[in-house]
Amino acid sequence: MQPARLRADPTAAWEIARPSRVSALPGVDMAGFRIGGGSPVELRTIPHPAVTVAIEFGDRDFDLHSAAGRMRSQSLAVGLAFSPFQVRAEGVECLQIRLSPLVAHPVLGLPLAELCGSVIALDDLWGRAVPRLRERLHRARTWPERFALIDAELLTRLHAGRAVDPEVSWAWRQIVASHGRARVSDLAVGVGWSRQRTWSRFGSQIGLTPKRAAMLVRFDRAIHRLVRGHSPARVAADGGYADQPHLHHDVRAFTGTTPATAANEPWLAADDRAWPARGGAEF
Repeated sequence: MQPARLRADPTAAWEIARPSRVSALPGVDMAGFRIGGGSPVELRTIPHPAVTVAIEFGDRDFDLHSAAGRMRSQSLAVGLAFSPFQVRAEGVECLQIRLSPLVAHPVLGLPLAELCGSVIALDDLWGRAVPRLRERLHRARTWPERFALIDAELLTRLHAGRAVDPEVSWAWRQIVASHGRARVSDLAVGVGWSRQRTWSRFGSQIGLTPKRAAMLVRFDRAIHRLVRGHSPARVAADGGYADQPHLHHDVRAFTGTTPATAANEPWLAADDRAWPARGGAEF
């Protein structure tokens, strides 16, 4: 099957590949990108309740702009964020990996509080392993080979890393299962910790307080329902928002734009929920 093609702008075509099989690691989602070499693509990233890693293997750089400034790199790790970044790319071949915070903590080898809302070159975390991995991805002939290489790399690092506390893991899963509607006080009771200890340990290992994590998870569910064509009024009512203006406020706070515009951002096109609705190719 040929890769699906998206028009990210009038001059550049995207090819996006999705794995046909679920990753061997729970909490890991991948997509492969090939962006045509016409005019550069300007892309707005949409905040997501996962740590995003991007590895370019075609000898090009990502040019990323954020509130913290500008960064150029061939590999990026983007922490849990509350605001969008602008990415500029041209002729890029890369793999995007989304890691649940429960996986990202041991795989990246640092407390996610150090990565929250920021971007760091993956080379600064994994050192010389990154150029070697990029070379292997470049030499691989197919997307399934590349997905398998990443799976193996992540599995090795997961086993070598330090796992998130079971209590923190339980609290995160409760937030996700409730679509961001879990009460923080109930989480503290559930893990048997004080509210202060729950906030401290959760914030250190996940990168956000439980309240802000719940806001991000709730927003993520809302934006994906908007992508699938649900009305803002229905999304607000079902998602726990006080009313539709509160939904609009959250979407603008997270994306810098309106719900209608945000729901059509290309960044959502390679997502495990948004992409199937757009007919993405699997490999």
